[in-house]
Amino acid sequence: QVQVVESGGGLVQAGVSLRLSCAASLRTFSNYVVAWFRQAPGKEREFVAAIWWIGGVTYYPDSMKGRFTISRDNAKNTAILQMNSLKPEDTAVYYCALRLAGQSRQPMGASEAYAYWGQGTQVTVSS
Repeated sequence: QVQVVESGGGLVQAGVSLRLSCAASLRTFSNYVVAWFRQAPGKEREFVAAIWWIGGVTYYPDSMKGRFTISRDNAKNTAILQMNSLKPEDTAVYYCALRLAGQSRQPMGASEAYAYWGQGTQVTVSS
């Protein structure tokens, strides 16, 4: 069983940046797509970003383009979500998830395609 751990959440003021990290009990992420989702209270889980590790190709829904950036740190075997100009509506639990690359035709934003999930990290943005 792959264990996924997120870190970097916290309470911040609107307008600042925050960087989330995702690590897993894997020697390498090379065979995986790594994604970030978020879920706010009373709302459905929402796709934030994904990265196909081996090629570094990234995917974002239109609503997340511009302020959110997903990247990989190969040396640390860690996926990063850089969030800029945070707004109160970004308040949510942010989850990191993994799926095996190339084994599903489901879109990158389909949460059901991801087999491994972390416990989430809380991000709270105050106005």
